[in-house]
Amino acid sequence: MTSTDRQAGSLGQVAVIIPTYNERDNLEPIVGRLRTAVPAAHILVVDDGSPDGTGEIADKLAAADPHIHVLHRAGKSGLGTAYIAGFTWALEHGYGVLVEHDADGSHDPADLPKMLTALEDADLVIGSRYVPGGTVVNWPRSREALSRGANVYVRMMLGIGVHDATAGFRAYRAATLRAIDLDQVESQGYCFQVDLTLRTAEQGFRIREVPITFTERARGASKMSQSVVLEALWRVAQWGVARRLGRRPKPPRA
Repeated sequence: MTSTDRQAGSLGQVAVIIPTYNERDNLEPIVGRLRTAVPAAHILVVDDGSPDGTGEIADKLAAADPHIHVLHRAGKSGLGTAYIAGFTWALEHGYGVLVEHDADGSHDPADLPKMLTALEDADLVIGSRYVPGGTVVNWPRSREALSRGANVYVRMMLGIGVHDATAGFRAYRAATLRAIDLDQVESQGYCFQVDLTLRTAEQGFRIREVPITFTERARGASKMSQSVVLEALWRVAQWGVARRLGRRPKPPRA
């Protein structure tokens, strides 16, 4: 047993949740890298009825490895609802650590052990592109500028000291997710990550950012769209105004 396995074990069993939609070329390699990086962890693939056969690939991986599980959903319903479905499954099955991980290869599983180590002294650990040591590889400058600008906007509007609130590589203690009322989360995409970050901060939980390397996907199509970005801008503005009017408790700085 590695030191990371022992550390994760003190928090409970780890479930890495991977939402998928048309990721047949990426799923098997990323699952293999995760199994190597954190051998004791379990992996839950949440597939939204991918027409390219991603769900069937996930089933084959699960049939060959008891650490891999699959949750099939009827159709494409959005990243946020996929993660909530995965969180619900993992909480019901008694996992102590729940990890968000993309299927597209943008997150490096080799970064996960240090995130699990950091969770020993935190309630949410964010794999951050925008703290010292974090890097972004192969993104167009315009896309990186949009992402950095969005995170500055979030910090200004919401007053939380998180540098990468839109990040999708993160590890939660189960107790954190149980406390933040997942049934009330309706946001998606960029906004989903900000929503959960804000809810975590408002509960007074400890948030840590760990530098990671983020690499633009090499295969497949991005699910990012203008509507996802606009939803994030609008909802963050609403939350910011509500906080200033005293309708939401001011979150502590992470």
